[in-house]
Amino acid sequence: MTGLFVRATVADRDLDVEVNVPSGTVTAILGPNGAGKSTLLSVIAGLTRPDRGVVELGDRTLTATELKVAVAPHKRGVALLAQRPLLFPHLTVAHNVAFAPRSAGATRRHAAATAKKWLDAVDAADLADRKPAQLSGGQAQRVAIARALAAEPQLLLLDEPLAALDVTAAPAIRSLLRRVLRGPGRTAVLVTHDSLDALALADRVVVLDGGRVVEEGEVRQVLSRPTSAFAARVAGINLRSGEIVADGVLHTESGETVYGSSDEACKPGERAVAVFGPRSVAVYAELPNGSPRNHFTVTVAEIENRGDLVRIRGEDDGHHAALMADVTAAAAADLDLAPGRVVQFVVKATETAIYPIRG
Repeated sequence: MTGLFVRATVADRDLDVEVNVPSGTVTAILGPNGAGKSTLLSVIAGLTRPDRGVVELGDRTLTATELKVAVAPHKRGVALLAQRPLLFPHLTVAHNVAFAPRSAGATRRHAAATAKKWLDAVDAADLADRKPAQLSGGQAQRVAIARALAAEPQLLLLDEPLAALDVTAAPAIRSLLRRVLRGPGRTAVLVTHDSLDALALADRVVVLDGGRVVEEGEVRQVLSRPTSAFAARVAGINLRSGEIVADGVLHTESGETVYGSSDEACKPGERAVAVFGPRSVAVYAELPNGSPRNHFTVTVAEIENRGDLVRIRGEDDGHHAALMADVTAAAAADLDLAPGRVVQFVVKATETAIYPIRG
């Protein structure tokens, strides 16, 4: 096989997953806190041994619990780039980057040449003689990327590489990662919470929730037609899941009935989701006359200014993720909105799409 294949169970962290990453592609791992994303990276890197499982990279078996195979982390051909650069404080930037090839047995001259090559690639050659304490956050992350690539890994793991950067440094590092990850033959797994990172850097998305894969596919497919609550939240879309009871009619776990335009693949009795955008939602203090088909009683949890509009986010109802509505500032003022206020969200059936849950 080519690429990465992982099947792993880690009982004490409630992780039970199977993930494929095709060679030469970047796969983003999305999911809420505690979903198992970092544990999955740790299993791939060899830092956590699963109770049961297999990790294969290309034609090499890195982990196979039944065969008692457990290749040491430094022999896996895997590099891990974490949120923090974790540079050696006593070494210069050049020596930090040269550390990986030197550890692999390269001569000083070859390691120095490799370090220069990758510092040039990340636009950090002028930092070569500095110590980590003399670097900004963005500069340190550039050096960390160069150090990871200097190891010439078969697989690059990135664990929230932009999370510790300020808003001014993050766009430049995102652009740099896009350039680096799009290099020929580069295979990578990226853990992120940010839909922008997934769209800019990844080919595919795997969504984890509760230690299980709940959704996967091409990035734009998953974020434009999500079938999991977390992917919908990342994409900024409202979602209700349930069972098709008739054409254009979905019955949810919480007892709601949602009407919409059904995908041709929807069949009665099958699992499906109904989705609609926050801008499609009208907000009322009381349910209006005319019995609109889709209406939800929502307790306001947050109110957020989003430029020309105000986003109203409801509380989780215990069954589904919070619903969102985007209204004008004038409408928000007229409704006298505040956390704790109960309002009615109304959306037309024509603004609601119903489609099956993939897999």
